[in-house]
Amino acid sequence: MHTEAIDPPGIVWQRVSPKYVTVRLVEWALGNVVAVLLLSLPLVFVLLGWWIWPPLWLAVSVPAGMLVVAVWRLVLIPRQVRAIGYAERGDDLLIRTGIFFQRTMAVPYGRMQYVDIGVGPVERGLGLCTLKLHTASPGTNARIPGLPAAEGARLREQLAARGEARLAGL
Repeated sequence: MHTEAIDPPGIVWQRVSPKYVTVRLVEWALGNVVAVLLLSLPLVFVLLGWWIWPPLWLAVSVPAGMLVVAVWRLVLIPRQVRAIGYAERGDDLLIRTGIFFQRTMAVPYGRMQYVDIGVGPVERGLGLCTLKLHTASPGTNARIPGLPAAEGARLREQLAARGEARLAGL
């Protein structure tokens, strides 16, 4: 279901690389393995007889609940990556994210102060990068993750040039 507010008419969204799913899976694995292991410590201590509280049902249900949430997040990762997109328009850059809570952000070229590219170790191995747009507003969280490195460099140069042109016109 598309809405006018999220998908303006005539917009062709550029999608991020499907390789970004791998980056998200690595992040998911690192975070959730640690969380499940930590939440399982009370269960281990109860089973070994070192602790008498919490009751066994509680010691089992907490890591089991975390595991269910982790699997749910795992299932959503490919859809979340497919939902990320961007579109270059004449006066601004549109960035779209979200499945359940969809968001489209318009960043005017004239408001951009600088454009930054970040690369983590997993992204670097896959040839990806994250483009970050900085504006005068500290609340602006405009970023496009999962771009191929060449596309990120092209977009950074193009956005910087467009931003300079808009500022020169003020």
